[in-house]
This record gives sequence, C-alpha cells and structure tokens, in this order.
Amino acid sequence: MRDIRNNLINILIEEVKPALGCTEPVAVALACAKAKELLGEDVVSNKILLSPNVYKNGMCVGIPGTERLGLKIAAAMGLLGGHSENGLQVLETLDENQVKDAENYMDNNPIDISPLDTNEKVYIEVTLKGKNHNSKVAIRSKHDNFVYLEKDGEVLLSNEEVSTTTKTLVKEENIMDSITIKELVENIEKLNFEDIKFLLDGISMNEEIAEYGLNQKVGIGVGYGMKKSMEEGLLGDDLMNQAMMITAAASDARMAGIKMPVMSSNGSGNHGLTAILPIVAYNRKFPQSEERLAKSLAVSHLVTAYVKNFTGRLSAVCGCGVAASTGATAGISWLMSGDIRQIEGAIENMVANLSGMICDGAKAGCALKLASAASAAVQSAIIAKQECYVPPMNGIVGSKVEQSIQNLGKISDKGMSVTDKVIINVMDEMNKIN
Repeated sequence: MRDIRNNLINILIEEVKPALGCTEPVAVALACAKAKELLGEDVVSNKILLSPNVYKNGMCVGIPGTERLGLKIAAAMGLLGGHSENGLQVLETLDENQVKDAENYMDNNPIDISPLDTNEKVYIEVTLKGKNHNSKVAIRSKHDNFVYLEKDGEVLLSNEEVSTTTKTLVKEENIMDSITIKELVENIEKLNFEDIKFLLDGISMNEEIAEYGLNQKVGIGVGYGMKKSMEEGLLGDDLMNQAMMITAAASDARMAGIKMPVMSSNGSGNHGLTAILPIVAYNRKFPQSEERLAKSLAVSHLVTAYVKNFTGRLSAVCGCGVAASTGATAGISWLMSGDIRQIEGAIENMVANLSGMICDGAKAGCALKLASAASAAVQSAIIAKQECYVPPMNGIVGSKVEQSIQNLGKISDKGMSVTDKVIINVMDEMNKIN
C-alpha cells in the first residue's frame, strides 16, 4: 500500500505543474527554444512538425505577452527569447522588446509549421539550420518530455525511437491501468498532508487569474458576463453558478493570452482550471481545512489522470468536459463526505452527461466549455449526494465505474478518431481561407 501511495504522490508531482499560456503552443515554444540553444547561432531555416492534436490546440489560441494568436508567434517567441530550463513557463521571462522582435521575425521570416500524419497525441519535432550548424529536438507523450536532441548530426539524447510513422504508440503499464476508483480514494485519504500540501498552490494561482477575468472583460467574457448577471439579479449566487463563473473567467483570461501562470493538470492548463476551481467554489460556500482541501484536489487530479489514461492525453473530445470535470466532481463529492458509492455515482453521472463534447482546439470559446464542465461537475456531485445515479448498463455507463471510464476511453480514443480528423480539416480549411 505504501508503494501505491508513493506512486500516486509521484504522479501528482509530475502532472500538477505551473504553466504559462496554452500548453500546446507553449510546448512548441519550448521545443523551439531548446533547438535554438543547441544551434547556437541565427536561424536560417526551420521545420516544425506537430501531431494533429497539438496542431489543432495551438492554431487559434492567445499567447502570453502578445496580442497575436497561434503557433507561429509561439514558435518565434521560443526561438528569440525562450529559455528551455523554464519548462512550460518558457515564455514567462520574455520582455516587451523580445516579444516585438518575435513579432517582426514572424512577419519577415517563413515559419514552416505543419501537421504530421501520426496517431501519437503529443509529438513535436523542430529542425533548425544555421549558417554553420544544425539542430533537431523532439518532444513526445508529455508536453515537456524531450525524447531526442541532436546537434550537427551528433545524437545527444535518444530516450525513444523518434519515428513519424502512423504506428500506434504502445502504452506502458502504469498504476492507472489496474487500480480501482475505490482503491484510489482510499489511498488518497491516507496520504500525509505534507506530501500533497503543494497542491494548494494551485488554488491561489488559479484564483488569481480567475479574478483577472472577473474584473476585466477579456476573451469572450463568459465569467465577466456571469458576474454582471448575478449583480443584476439575472443569475442566482449559488454554488453551481459560482463554479461556472470563476472557472470560465479563468479560461477567458488564459485563452486571451494574459501573462499569468496557472496550475495545470495532466498536461493542460484548462484541465487544471477545471479540476481545481469548482472545488474552490465549494470551499467558498462551505469552508474546509487545508488538509481536506489538499486531499480533495488530489482526488480531482488523480481521477482526471485516471480518465486521461483511457481517453488519451489529447483527443477528439474536450478533456475538460470528460476528464477534468470528472475529477472535479469526484473531489467535490469527497468533500461532501460522500461514501465511495456516491463518489462513483458522481463519476458515472459525468460519463453519462458530457461524454460527447468535442474538442475543436484551444481558443476563446473554451471558456464556454469550461463553464459547462464546472456546472456539470457540481450537478453530478450534488445529485449523487442524494443517491441519484445513472443506473448500470445505461448507454455507455457500464456495470462498474471503471468499465464506464474504459468505455468512455474507447469512444474518445478509437471511436472518434475520424471525427478528430474532420475537426482538424475544417479548422485547417478555415485557417487557409482567412
């Protein structure tokens, strides 16, 4: 049991990290920064290859420090001012002059970015050529996981075979393949507070960016609009609306490219907002001890990881709607002192609810999806507290909660692969026209 708990702590340490900007373009910036550091001179030419999901998620999103959108400006910022040692906060140290230089570079130099024909979810390959040198880097599986480094033909790092074929990546065995939700929750309850206290940093970090989105209309202004509607009496100031409001406001600010870090979850900043802020809303209405808050966050992040283990790190479905919201509902249900049946019931309610929400990339409209995800998370936990659950063998809800999540994974990872290609083609066509 101690080994299981240590494993869970390690997953939390690995998967709950600060991130500045949308994770996919930031990962591209990170790869570009590393490749430029290896090159050691001005870039003469570049070629950037991305897995379709990374390409999709980075196409239309705001980038911190600039009013421009998308992958090309992220790549330019990584090349001209990024520091790879900062990981997913690679863009945080750029000053205004460096951002202007990146904008000028983007306007006056070709940046060759294209999607790669691969089934891998997270893959980024950057090849640079200078006057005297060349470099190549690759990121795979996780947004900050460098698997290949090369300079002037010399391989400096090769953790995996860098292949760009359409072969499906073989998934390594991990604890999420076999652990049950009951075992997961029971082991989280026995974690030492000091080992997971760092999770509380995500509350202050994500609350801060939510506050920005509430006080200023940025992006669509979903959270801002809800706040104004509450003040005018059009919406009630209840738990569900509070969860929707602050989660959406944080996404408004993040998708607009506001230069503020968020605590991510399982490789996504928006996942982090969805996994954390509905719990924050519950805590505001029903204050909890720091230890209970930390453990509820652990439930949320680890259930999110559990779902993502089956759906894939990136997919055709919105990870906030199907994974992070499921984590949040489990965390809220646990905070409500729900027993394991109620926690499982809340998860199954989520599987029955938002399982078909598509992902059409990171952009301003994500705030609407996060509002729906937060609302559904609270709703699912609340009705589960009253012992209201979707019955077994109902649609994709199986006989056990684990089967329900695995069914969701099959639909997300395999069943919607064609849908994902169509979404990417539609977005790519619009991008070329406009």
